[in-house]
Amino acid sequence: MAGGDQRIIPDIKYEYLDHTADVQLHAWGDNLKEAFEQCATAMFGYMTTDYSRVEMTDTQEIEVEADDMENLLFHFLDEWLFVFSAEPFFIPRVVEITEFDKENLKLKCKGYGEEFDISKHPQGTEVKAITYSNMQIYDEDKHEVFVIIDI
Repeated sequence: MAGGDQRIIPDIKYEYLDHTADVQLHAWGDNLKEAFEQCATAMFGYMTTDYSRVEMTDTQEIEVEADDMENLLFHFLDEWLFVFSAEPFFIPRVVEITEFDKENLKLKCKGYGEEFDISKHPQGTEVKAITYSNMQIYDEDKHEVFVIIDI
């Protein structure tokens, strides 16, 4: 990345839960923004077996808006999945939401990573799609999300 901008790898605040023919991502954080970031990180961590090998040499940005919070989470993850699945096949090591507007259901996000290279990044499990199935978002006493991804 230009200008010596150093990104800190956040602590892991997610886990994978078994689900018939799919996998459920469970992510949490100090706030809902962090739970969303962790959920995207969990998805990418599932897509490569050695996520620590992803270097932060480039950035990609996404913007999404929605009609409700579940739709916002869906489009957020789906947009990142598209960035990974199409040129330049970008995989972020750090996902940082720069604007998180819960009232108007909009967010802007930057990913810090590099182009996915099968010779460098051991392939994990392919994520085919994000689903709404059993999607859960908690933003009161705790800040966590549950998302089932189609693998």
